[in-house]
Amino acid sequence: MSNGVLALLGSGETGPGMTKVHRGLLAHLDSPRAVNLNTPFGFQENVPQMTEKLLTYFSTSLQLDVTPLDLRSYEDSSVEQRQYFKDAIRRSNYVFAGPGSPSYALRQWLPMNLGDDLTSVLAQGGVVCFSSAAALTLGHYTAPVYEIYKSGTQLEWLAGLNLMATVGLDCVVLPHYNNAEGRDYDTSRCYIGERRLRLLEEMLPPGVGVLGVDEHTAAVIDLAGGTLTVRGKGQAHWRLNGQVSDFANASVIALNDLGAQARVLEAVDELAAPSSSVVDESELLALREAQEKLADALNAIRADARAKGHYGIADEIRDALNASGIVVRDGAIAPQ
Repeated sequence: MSNGVLALLGSGETGPGMTKVHRGLLAHLDSPRAVNLNTPFGFQENVPQMTEKLLTYFSTSLQLDVTPLDLRSYEDSSVEQRQYFKDAIRRSNYVFAGPGSPSYALRQWLPMNLGDDLTSVLAQGGVVCFSSAAALTLGHYTAPVYEIYKSGTQLEWLAGLNLMATVGLDCVVLPHYNNAEGRDYDTSRCYIGERRLRLLEEMLPPGVGVLGVDEHTAAVIDLAGGTLTVRGKGQAHWRLNGQVSDFANASVIALNDLGAQARVLEAVDELAAPSSSVVDESELLALREAQEKLADALNAIRADARAKGHYGIADEIRDALNASGIVVRDGAIAPQ
């Protein structure tokens, strides 16, 4: 059983420059069975048009028939629809998802354990190709870029699908890394800007890095070879512990040079639904309410400890919560 390829596209998924990248990815497959996930832009009014644009690109530029998989809303879909969506992904060997909203996509995908289905595709030697908003969801944590950039939401991290764990990297993924649309203000680092990214990095648990991918650029990770190859117009960037490494086009980087823990994925029955693949809505709501109550209680205890100068106790609470996947900031706890 071979391991597959994970491709992270910074942007331009249907542009001429990415066609060569897609061809290279498809070359790993004897008989492509491709699917497109519309979830990241499922909240938009132009879902049919967006889907048609993507399908036309693959058909025209790559002579590839892609099956559209429709799951726009977790709450508005039935159990049967969700299971069909998951099974169709596991039957495929080329999974593509692209533009939209990362936070919206996560609200639909996390309750479904979509990360397990994508891992299954990789374990079977397939390709997972996520671009732009979809790429953001694949890290341990995800930046809610639209909320920060457009709505002024406080800086925070959301829990991600953490597919990067399959390549041994504990990191977040940041496409649109070199964006310059702002011209006279900083829209780089996926519209967050360098200053705010540094503040966000301070909120990450120790050892969690940032993998940045420039626009019209791909970071292609070969699980079997244990390498990351940069393709396209720009660069890839690795940030950890205040250090930044930049990798030019055509660079080939060993994943263990980035601190990855080598692993081989276990063979997975492509039609077997993972445990807890579908969570009942009432159970999910109860779990979220319990997490919020726990976060509020611990926030109060931690604030009291800090006010009394018991910083050691406060830090122990913070470290325990970070280890359990809850990002803690001074004065606030963000349940995931």
